[in-house]
This record gives sequence, structure tokens and C-alpha cells, in this order.
Amino acid sequence: GGLAATALTVVATDYAHGEHEGQHGRSHAELANILDQAALEPKVKKGTAAMLRMLAEAEAAVHGVDAEEVHFHEVGGLDTLVDLAGSLIALDLLGVERVYAGPVPWSHGHIRTAHGLLPVPAPATVQLLEGLPIRPLDLDGETVTPTGAVLLRYLAHSLGPPPVMTVAAVGYGAGRREFSDLPNVLRVVLGEAAAHDSAGDALIEDNVVEISANLDDMPGELFEAVMEAAFAAGALDVWMTPIYMKRNRPAVMLSALAPPGLADAVTEAFLRNSTTLGVRRTLRTRTCLPRQTATVETAYGRVTVKLGRLGGRVVTAQPEYRECVDLARKAGVTVREVYAAALAAAENLRQAE
Repeated sequence: GGLAATALTVVATDYAHGEHEGQHGRSHAELANILDQAALEPKVKKGTAAMLRMLAEAEAAVHGVDAEEVHFHEVGGLDTLVDLAGSLIALDLLGVERVYAGPVPWSHGHIRTAHGLLPVPAPATVQLLEGLPIRPLDLDGETVTPTGAVLLRYLAHSLGPPPVMTVAAVGYGAGRREFSDLPNVLRVVLGEAAAHDSAGDALIEDNVVEISANLDDMPGELFEAVMEAAFAAGALDVWMTPIYMKRNRPAVMLSALAPPGLADAVTEAFLRNSTTLGVRRTLRTRTCLPRQTATVETAYGRVTVKLGRLGGRVVTAQPEYRECVDLARKAGVTVREVYAAALAAAENLRQAE
């Protein structure tokens, strides 16, 4: 009477699991080194490294130590890297451009860990869920792990009602633990976003929260820290606008866009890291070009390019700036030269359609 679901088991034949990990787990640096040596696409490595760092910072906050001192126990094996990198690879293979999720199920009970008996959700999980919407679930057992929480925080565009879309496929992934009253499965629904089709165009609409604050008393060097904190909290974009306030005082309006589910976290980043006493929040509707990513070959190496489409054709291309910087440094040329080469390669893609 249950649900048919797929369970995936990964076997690492050359990995001595018990001897090393059973003693004290792996450190963030050890896992990062394993990731660095893995044969993965750069964008997969980048995303996995970012989530691994978020896990380390959550554990560090819970235990009152520096992130570099953290030793993972329950999430300290290769399975963590498989979960994080595998999720990014799967989304890429499926062509997923945006991830949405429902509110996080908050169960109850306790779990046995290397630190003893801890309440559910685990402290690191709660740390990672800060600012995200939850829903109470009357179930004795762990329904969200730290790894699951970091995937939600990093990947989900918003947590709440699903977007308007056409369902294309549905899949179920099975967990190992059996719950008496609830199937232990994760459902993934793949869909096509609802689009406006006026004159053959296909535009995507969604809602975001604009957060802003006027600052006339903060040293300029602190703005970078505020922006970094806002991005770390889940902001989609952060920008500054020069303004004049009362009595013609020069000031800066600091603004950010955030998914509705992360607006509280970005607001807190503003309040904690700037001199403002309050922020303004406005719900905005965005109209976006459908996007996809492509990898182009240049004389300096491979570059990821974001492509914007309208009416079924590519109308804009944006090379990944950081990749251009890295390639320019290695080749001893300017970033502008690498950038131009990537744009030319993207133009060839457009003309070939």
C-alpha cells in the first residue's frame, strides 16, 4: 500500500570508510580537497564547494568554533559530496533552470549523534533553516538532515506554493528509514513554466521581495560586507544607488532582491551588518527571459555562457565573468579579450539555430 520509489546506492570501492571516519569524521578541508580532485564540471565543483562551506559554517555556529576546526560526523563521508554534487548534476542533466520547494516539514523526536542525543531537527539543520518557512509535522523522526537543508537553502528559488506550470514528469526518491504513518520519499515534479505567448514571445513571471535602506552614516568600506552577507542569506541581486536625503545630505540607498522565502534572512543581513534602523520591503513582479546555460570553446578554454531566449531564439548572451577572469590570468591576456571570445562563440551558437 506504499508508494513505488527509487533508491540510489553509491558504492566507493577504493574508500576506506570505517577506519578514518569512524574516529573523528572528516574536516571541511579534507572534504574540500577530495572535491578539488574530483573529475567534475567547474560549475558543479563551485556549487558543491559553496554548499560544503555553508554546512561547515552551520556546524561552527552550533559548536562555537571556527569553520576550519569543524569535523563532520554524520555528514562527514563521501555520501555528503555525492548528495551535493549529484543534485547539481541531476538538475543540469534535466535542464532545470529554477527550483521551487514547499515549506520544510518540522518533525519532532531525538537522534543519536557523535555529540550525544540531540533534538530533531538537528542543531545544524535548524541553523541552515534560519529565515526559511517551515510547517509542523507530527512525526517522531528526522525528516530534514543538514545536507537536505543546505540543498534547499542553496538551490530553492522560493519555498511556498508551487509556480504555475505544466507538469512534464514526476519522480519519487526513497529514503532508507521506514515511518509508520508516512512514506519516506521525496517527490520531484518537473514542469514547464507558464509563459506569455504574445507575438511568439515566451516570458516568465515570478514574485520577489525588494528590500532597501537609506544609509548616510556608514563608512564606505562596510558596504562590501553588507552585500556579501545579503548574498550569503539568499539575495538574488544587491545594488547601491547614490541619493540625497533631507538637508541635501549625500547618502546611499542599498537594495536587494530576494525570493519571498528568503526575504527575512536578507532583511536580517541588512539589519545586522549595516547602520540602518529599519528597511523597506515591497513585493515585486519580475518578467524574465527564459534562460539556459551553454559551454562554448574559445582559444583560451571553455567558458559557461548564460543565454536569454525570446520567441524561441537567443537574444542575449552573458559569459560567466569569474571563468573569464581565471582564463585571462592563466593565458596572460586581458579579461576583455576572453570575454569577447566567449561572446563570439555564443554568437556562433545563435546563428546556428
